[in-house]
This record gives sequence, C-alpha cells and structure tokens, in this order.
Amino acid sequence: MKKLIVVILLALCTFSLFGCGKNDVSDDCVRIHIRANSNLECDQAVKLAVRDGVINYLTPILAECESTAEAKGVIADNIPALTRVANECLAANGYDYTAEIALKREKFPYREYLNYRFPAGVYDALIIALGEGVGDNWWCVAFPPLCFIPECDDENFYYKSKILEIIEKLRG
Repeated sequence: MKKLIVVILLALCTFSLFGCGKNDVSDDCVRIHIRANSNLECDQAVKLAVRDGVINYLTPILAECESTAEAKGVIADNIPALTRVANECLAANGYDYTAEIALKREKFPYREYLNYRFPAGVYDALIIALGEGVGDNWWCVAFPPLCFIPECDDENFYYKSKILEIIEKLRG
C-alpha cells in the first residue's frame, strides 16, 4: 500500500511539474504527428499500424526522461531507429513508400481532447510523414507520455500513460 501511495504522489508531482495538472499541456511537451500517405482507407490503416510501432518503441525509453530537453535528445538520438520501425511496418504491410521523420518545431491548431487543452501554437514535435504525407493525421504527446489513441473514430479516445500503467500494475 505504501508503494502505491508513493507512485500516486510521484505521478501527481510529475503531472504538476509538466503543467498537466492545469489541463493545459502546451508548455514542456513534445508531440508526435503522423501524416498518412493519403486518405485512402488502406493508407489510413497503415498509419495506425505505424503509430502502434512508434508508440511501442518510444514509450519505454521516454518513460525514463525527466525533462523535455532530455526527451527531445532521446527522440533525436532515436530518429534512425524510429525510421527503421516505421519503414519495417510499411514494408510488412506491403507498402513501397517510406517514412520521413524529423524532430522540429511546427505550428498546430487548437485541440481539446477529454479535459486537456492544446492551444494553437508552435510545438516541438516528432513529425512522421508516410509516403506523400498528405492524408489525415494522428497525433499524441510523446513527452510527458500522454497519448490519446482512438478506439473507433475521432470521437472515442482512451488515455494512455506510462505512469497510470504502473499504478494499475501495482493495484492489480
């Protein structure tokens, strides 16, 4: 029980430290933005497969980061590996186009999902363009680890956080 309390307090402190307790996560965040090749159903489906591969690769290495600067460094150091993950996923699904990946600052429109506000502005982001990169996109926050992953469509999201996963493991 003491372990659970310590983890909960750590999670609350982490959320406060990164501004998440205010439900405004515009500061000190690194976003992920994946652009599909096109809006064809097959390109949108493979975008989600790439998303899963990228999130699975990044989650454990970003969970150890303690600052946005550290997270950006880890992401930058792993761009070749992330490119390999994305391209392997594309090839495994029969696509001959590849992914182009960069860490840069980019303008994003206002978004609100659940109780989290993302004001319009310029954010640090891991940009992943699949093929032509002109199709609908998917995004989440890589750091702090806060991803909104659609279950069915744009209106149904579930919250994925490494910290909450640890808390749930300790409780269960």
